[in-house]
Amino acid sequence: MLIYCNSRNAQKTRPKPLQKGALILKISSKQVWFSSPHTIKLNVARETEREIMSEFEFGFELSILFAVSLSLILVTLYGRKQKRVNLPPGNMGWPFVGESIAYLKPHPAHTIGKYMEHHISKYGKIFKSHLFGEATIVSADAGLNRLILQNEGKLFECSYPRSIGGILGKWSMLVLVGDMHRDMRTISLKFLTNSRLKTHLLRQVERHTALVLSSWAHRPVVCAQDEAKRFTFNLMAEHIMSLEAGEAETERLKKEYITFMKGVVSPPLNFPGTAYWKALRSRATILKFIDCKMEERMKRGSKNEQDLLGWVLNNSNLSKDQILDLVLSLLFAGHETSSVAIALAIYFLQACPTAEEHLEISMAKKETRELSWDDYKKMEFTQCVISETLRLGNVVRFLHRKAIKDVRYKGYDIPCGWKVLPVIAAVHLDPSLFDLPWHFNPWRWQSGRETKNLMAFGGGGRLCAGSELAKMEMAVFIHHLVLNFEFALAESDEAFAFPFVDFPKGLPIAITHIHPPFL
Repeated sequence: MLIYCNSRNAQKTRPKPLQKGALILKISSKQVWFSSPHTIKLNVARETEREIMSEFEFGFELSILFAVSLSLILVTLYGRKQKRVNLPPGNMGWPFVGESIAYLKPHPAHTIGKYMEHHISKYGKIFKSHLFGEATIVSADAGLNRLILQNEGKLFECSYPRSIGGILGKWSMLVLVGDMHRDMRTISLKFLTNSRLKTHLLRQVERHTALVLSSWAHRPVVCAQDEAKRFTFNLMAEHIMSLEAGEAETERLKKEYITFMKGVVSPPLNFPGTAYWKALRSRATILKFIDCKMEERMKRGSKNEQDLLGWVLNNSNLSKDQILDLVLSLLFAGHETSSVAIALAIYFLQACPTAEEHLEISMAKKETRELSWDDYKKMEFTQCVISETLRLGNVVRFLHRKAIKDVRYKGYDIPCGWKVLPVIAAVHLDPSLFDLPWHFNPWRWQSGRETKNLMAFGGGGRLCAGSELAKMEMAVFIHHLVLNFEFALAESDEAFAFPFVDFPKGLPIAITHIHPPFL
């Protein structure tokens, strides 16, 4: 870029006619004009030396600023012309709101909802939208969803709304990314080893199953969803902090946790009286409770590693805040998803009795009725029931991710920084992947062909750390349920996605005790 200044000869020499499209900027009594993108000329009248220098410096600085801005604009326009982004088709919806309201509209859990049905039929399995306040690529494509899950930290990363991090905590495994998430997940996996599942957790799961089911003895109708939540909460309370079911402190914690959960699944409106505001207060109470348990153990110098809290205190270098958020997030994850999955299994099993496998296991036992690890591994068809329950019920319907690099897939561009929403439910209910996908058919899993398309526990570096424990909980609960009870819906009810999965009436079932009982 060339810059010329005419001062002493300005009155004698007039500038040549400007080229077409030239720009003129007037500074005081002077003029700055651009005869081309590469030349800047300053034309000033003859004045005193001081005034010339002062005005020249001001004009020179402004000219440089203008020239640089113009150059940046030209470079940007040139770059855009050279790089054409081929976004998927779609509709960005209303300003600010986008299409979030339509996407979150409640619908039966065993369907993908009208929003997804309409958009897939109109735009295909990959489309753009504006959801949760951000420009978003929505994927109902099994291949793209696998790509997203398997490339955590490479092409994509977890990106949940701020409100989730605000209520679960900034150290929650759900919202952490990168090395910190990996470290937290490693701690959880080291605690949930196979040997611990075999020797310790199997007994805990069976004991808490017996506590819940034995309370049904003289009750003609129970709300299965509430009972499943009672089972999983008491199990996780013992598993995480060695709290005994039915004790006063356990019941107090449960009460606060229920309030907390209502806020997690509510709109993030943080002002007095709202569910979210109440949940934040309950969160503070729960964290104070956990903190007191930590202080007690540290004062006693306890080396007890039978629960997660003790294990983390003795085997990690996490700060107090990190431990608090870890314990709370695992209580949330271990309770909520497993309880919904068990309620869904009870709902689907009405049309698919599966007692034969469990009768064989029970009749083969001679001295004790406690389940062994070998007994659990014999529940092969029950594992098919679990897979089908998770596929059709879709406890986790979609995930929040963000592209951290430009990604191209099937001719479409996913720009860096865009939100990406892999819709797991849409893959699980895809008729091109599953025969009659809206039918509960556990036998489909005996072939093993569809296993790669089951994404109920996520995948890649964020595969659910408690997936094996969750499957064991479901299998043991089903085992004792079908051996001890016959059951059917007491009144009409079904699971809805809000988008969290819930039975509006609590899944009331009429039960008949089988004699002699096996508990």
